[in-house]
Amino acid sequence: MSLTRKMLRDIKINKTQFIAIFLMAFLGIFAYCGICSEYYGLVQTSDEYYDQTNMADGWIYNTSFDDVSVDKITKFTTETDRQAVVQSVCDLENKPDIKLHFIEKGTISKFYLTEGEDFNASDDDGVWLDCRFAEKRNLKVGDNVTFEFYNQTITKKIKGLGYSPEYIYESSPNSLTPDFSQRGFAYLSHNAYPNSLNYTTLLVKYDSSDSDFKEKLDDSISYLSFTKKADQLSVSKFADEMVQHKMIGDVFPIVFILVTFLTLLTAMTRIVTLQRPQIGILKAVGYKDKTIILHYICYGFFPVLAGAVLGLVTGPVIIPRMFYPTMTATYSMPSWNPGFDMSFIYISALMVASSVFVTYWSCRRISKENPANTLRPKPPNTSSNSFMEKSKLWKHLNFNLRWNWRDAKRNNFRALMTIVGVMGCVALLIAAFGMNDCMNELKTWEYDDISHYESKLLLSNDANPMELYYILNDTNGSFIMQQSIEIKANDVEDTVTLLASNNTDLISYTNSNREPIEIKEGDVSMSTKLAQKFNLSIGDKIRWHIVGSDDWVTSKIGQIHAEPVSQGLIMSPDTLEDQGLNFTPTNILTPDKFGEKYESIKSVSSIDSLEEGWDQITTSVMMMVYVVTVVAVALAVLVLYNLGILSFTEMEREIATLKVLGFKTRILRKLLLTQNLIFTAIGFVLGIPLGFYFMTLMMNAAGDSLYYIPKLTLGNIILSALITFTISIVVNLMFSDKINDLNMVEALKDVE
Repeated sequence: MSLTRKMLRDIKINKTQFIAIFLMAFLGIFAYCGICSEYYGLVQTSDEYYDQTNMADGWIYNTSFDDVSVDKITKFTTETDRQAVVQSVCDLENKPDIKLHFIEKGTISKFYLTEGEDFNASDDDGVWLDCRFAEKRNLKVGDNVTFEFYNQTITKKIKGLGYSPEYIYESSPNSLTPDFSQRGFAYLSHNAYPNSLNYTTLLVKYDSSDSDFKEKLDDSISYLSFTKKADQLSVSKFADEMVQHKMIGDVFPIVFILVTFLTLLTAMTRIVTLQRPQIGILKAVGYKDKTIILHYICYGFFPVLAGAVLGLVTGPVIIPRMFYPTMTATYSMPSWNPGFDMSFIYISALMVASSVFVTYWSCRRISKENPANTLRPKPPNTSSNSFMEKSKLWKHLNFNLRWNWRDAKRNNFRALMTIVGVMGCVALLIAAFGMNDCMNELKTWEYDDISHYESKLLLSNDANPMELYYILNDTNGSFIMQQSIEIKANDVEDTVTLLASNNTDLISYTNSNREPIEIKEGDVSMSTKLAQKFNLSIGDKIRWHIVGSDDWVTSKIGQIHAEPVSQGLIMSPDTLEDQGLNFTPTNILTPDKFGEKYESIKSVSSIDSLEEGWDQITTSVMMMVYVVTVVAVALAVLVLYNLGILSFTEMEREIATLKVLGFKTRILRKLLLTQNLIFTAIGFVLGIPLGFYFMTLMMNAAGDSLYYIPKLTLGNIILSALITFTISIVVNLMFSDKINDLNMVEALKDVE
């Protein structure tokens, strides 16, 4: 009990240091568990969603799937379900696009009901509608909806609203973010199709690997294309989002655990040094070494344990809730819940266990000394002359630099801890600001360097050609064709974007240096990131087709361009027609603000709204940037404060000696500030490449659609330096005031 009271008294006296240790442990576990809880929540919730809806393992596309073909495929699958997917127009304002799924059984990728009746594959009167589309259009169960497709018109009663696992993410033709009022999906019975139905899609479940299944599929039937689950647009986009969050979460334990240990070690080293006489008395009155060591181990154990437990509890509750509002604006799932993983417990336990080891390390030596030696003050560290001190340069150095060199050499471990602590802080700042710079650069690249139009008009499927040409001439606009295409090359498949456009001043094509280039007539140009993914170069050939079309073409890559946001192919309309495909305009680009309503124009997107869409889709990334920045600043304050305390404690005797010799307080402050700035500068320089590495890891996890060239900007370095050195100077000045209050008698006691 006496040792417990002593520990509580010591913690109260040194409360600032122990609060810092508690906060370091708390912030590290809070950030790691919070961000990873959001990631594991996305993984676990989506996996549960996929399981509940029996998400398909693959999609096979063909002009038609007869019973013979299905029987052949059934031999190496566990389950199959045929569908016909039709692009339709809904008879509502602006005629939004709705994908109709005419389903044979409805057992794979099942409709997830939130309101109304369960989906019935035999009900030819009902339709089960996308609940987010219905919400935007004020539709409810019981309403009638009319769809138009292939010169057919059908009217169905809404029997249910809900979600589909195939549409967690759905791209929008005019924006990076989904426009739920203009696009959606609907599930119908195969009996609801007005004519004889040709099933064009076969959903399959299988136990084998994707490659084995595809090999068996190739040997069994002829088909147009096959998409495995990992490559499905919705699945892959959501997976990319999750990977980025996981990558950022993984950075935190590395930096925080290391810096927490350094902070704990500095605090315990200081306490043990100051309490040498007390330790000697405890030994003299009969306390065993093991008891004394256990006593001091508790100093580190309890603050770290409290911080780790609090971070473990609060992180998964607070941080995921910060990201969900931005996630739900882009992705559609019936529920959003934080997740849990045993790594949270393991990391927390590792931090607590390591704190025990670090505390033991700080007091192990003194436990081996006899009581008489322990009662004496700690002898000052000594060192021999180094090469620097023997060189001619040494004579030209002033007293300030000489003194700091020798002090750092005598206390090299303290110097190392300072440098490593600053390096971790700088790395997080560089990574956070670098991500912010990359996102801003991608935005200016796309909307300043490439896009020069003011409005982008989405054309209706049944647009009047005469009206379109009137709009084109009236607005000085230009037709473009944007379509999703599937590419195959080098055993790799991907769904990307095709842009067919005439030479126009409204779009500038660029290379990787953001310099304008010209797509030559007759050339098919591939984006740089896509070429890297497929390992292709100029002169190589690819096979591709427009999604929804059965016509596959083979093209030769004539150029490579760089596109920051959307990866795919670019060509002129004449080049497209040379490939055997028709140029069918989907949009008009115009340099004017377009506000008039025409039947042929489905929707209008201004360049401002497109930029707002970009800001919205990158909100989750920017939230990560803010979290990392705040934590890095807190980390810098805590680390530099604790290291400042240790430095002053270890130099207390030397500073007192210099005061006796006549050195003014301002000179002594300059000595401390110089050393602090030197260590901070070294840590800052070493932290820059580490921060660049962290930034690259985080941005590489941003997904296949974004292309960026990682680089450090001068503004990033200056801002990081300003924050780091400001904190360093402020903390140093706080301890400089202690020089006036220095107890000269205590500090100058002779070491026997």
